[in-house]
Amino acid sequence: MLRIMCFLLAVFASGISSADVSAVYGFDTRSEEQRYQNLIAELRCPKCQNQNIADSNSPISKDMRNAVYQMMQEGASNDEIVESLVGRFGEFVKYKPDLDSRTFVLWATPAIAVLGGLLVVVGVVVRSRRAGTAAPALSADEQARIEKMLAEKDRNGKV
Repeated sequence: MLRIMCFLLAVFASGISSADVSAVYGFDTRSEEQRYQNLIAELRCPKCQNQNIADSNSPISKDMRNAVYQMMQEGASNDEIVESLVGRFGEFVKYKPDLDSRTFVLWATPAIAVLGGLLVVVGVVVRSRRAGTAAPALSADEQARIEKMLAEKDRNGKV
C-alpha cells in the first residue's frame, strides 16, 4: 500500500513540475516556448543561489521569468536578455560566466589544481626512485658479518 501511495505521489509531482508553460505565457510557436525554457534554465536565481529560475519559486525568480518573457515579446535576442539580467542582478545569475579579469581565477582553478596534483605525483615518484636506488652504506662490523655468513655458506656447500 505504501509503495502504491509513493508511486502515485511521484506521478502526481512529476505532472506538476512539467506543467505546460504555454498555459501561463502565451507563445505563438513551440520554438519560442523552447527558447524561453532554455533561457530560464541557464539563469541562476540570486536568492536560491544554486537553483535556476525555472525551478525556483522565489519571488525574484518569478520576476526574472516575467522579464525574460517580456523581453522575448519585445523581440530581444538571447544575448540581450541575459545581459539585461546580468546588468540588473550581476554576473552571478549566469551559470557559465564570461572569461575576463574578474573571473580568470574561477576558470583557471581546475587547471591549477590538476597541474599542482601532477607536480606532487611527479615529485613523489622521483623522490621514491632516488631513495630506492641508493643502498645505505654498511659499517665495517656489518660488512665483516656478511662476509663471514657467505664464507660459512660456501663451506656447507649451499649455493
